[in-house]
Amino acid sequence: MALRLGDTVPDFKQNSTHGEISFHDWAGDSWVVLFSHPADYTPVCTTELGQVAKLKPEFDKRNVKTLALSVDDVDSHKGWVGDIEETQSTSMNYPILADPDRKISDLYDMIHPNANNTLTVRSVFIIDPEKKLRLTFTYPASTGRNFDEILRVIDSLQLTDNYKVATPANWTDGHDVVIVPSIKDPEELKERFPKGYEEIKPYLRMTPQPDK
Repeated sequence: MALRLGDTVPDFKQNSTHGEISFHDWAGDSWVVLFSHPADYTPVCTTELGQVAKLKPEFDKRNVKTLALSVDDVDSHKGWVGDIEETQSTSMNYPILADPDRKISDLYDMIHPNANNTLTVRSVFIIDPEKKLRLTFTYPASTGRNFDEILRVIDSLQLTDNYKVATPANWTDGHDVVIVPSIKDPEELKERFPKGYEEIKPYLRMTPQPDK
């Protein structure tokens, strides 16, 4: 059964380039970006894995751990890591899960038979510290992912978890946000949003980002 937003994600134990990982324990109190790859030694994946390694400081700032998965074994992964580091001019600073038995691919519904019945699609799972699934992306194997967008989504999730706001279209960190419609009391509005707000419509009220 496909995972849905808000579900507790399945736990698993699986080997990786950094040794055996017991997923829930490994995640600890961090957010996690788990993302899958169709196979080792594939060109688009090579660029993606390198990009995530380069973005590690950005993920660290947000208390996010990254975890890749490919359906090949650890020995294959380790050979591939050498190519990634050489071609992408970076160091692989996070694990790649091995999934030759397709255990995790099946648990997380990463194989879409109408796309390819053996290879994982490019799935992304953003998981919060409570092990709840907060967002999924699914890309076809031919299309590389935009990791700036993944960081943007994490910024939005973390902001909206802590404040009674939502983020509008194309929002990026530091820009105005939307006050949730459920807040109507003028005193609560004044207390929560001391910078003020603009009422465009009764249901559409813009305010400066509260934590900036």
